[in-house]
Amino acid sequence: MERRLRGLYAITPDENDTVALVAKVRQALRGGAIAVQYRNKAADARLKRRQAQVLLELCPGAPLIVNDDLELALAVSADGVHLGGEDGDLANARARLGAGKLLGASCYNRLDLAFAAQQAGADYVAFGSAFSSPTKPAAVSAPLELYREAKARLAVAVAAIGGITPENAGAVIAAGADAIAVISALFDAPDIEAAARRFCNLFPPKES
Repeated sequence: MERRLRGLYAITPDENDTVALVAKVRQALRGGAIAVQYRNKAADARLKRRQAQVLLELCPGAPLIVNDDLELALAVSADGVHLGGEDGDLANARARLGAGKLLGASCYNRLDLAFAAQQAGADYVAFGSAFSSPTKPAAVSAPLELYREAKARLAVAVAAIGGITPENAGAVIAAGADAIAVISALFDAPDIEAAARRFCNLFPPKES
């Protein structure tokens, strides 16, 4: 499993129809998404577990990371967990996940939180909102300069989230984001696979 996220990081929409969710995620993966974060704020615990299990089977080549729920991630043997500022202790999550799993942390617009997350064992940190976000319209703003500074000073991967579209993603990638986390502009697109491919094509080729 790729330990350093680089590319399109697909974050699932609130979709309670599991068949529809699977179809959407499959298209994103075909378009080149390198990781999937399972996030469903509208589902109950039973549905979340079932959807996470189904998506894990769908993603053998890309890590499935569970949003905000360490217990769910452990229960389904997901490839990792992503925690926000109020979702639990990162060092504890690192210890319980083990070294082979991915741990991500939301750091909003604060570099100090990113340094603390790195120290606690996070594999990547996410800053946002990079742009105005339809999912979280009240989110704090993470300016492009923050990504430049984070890229220069952190050893872990840097992800950008919030309001990212094919039209503005290039700016945050150029500023240093290793990965772009996208919900609406990916899963609300009329052709999810084509949208994913468009995002992926914005990343420069890997150096040989």
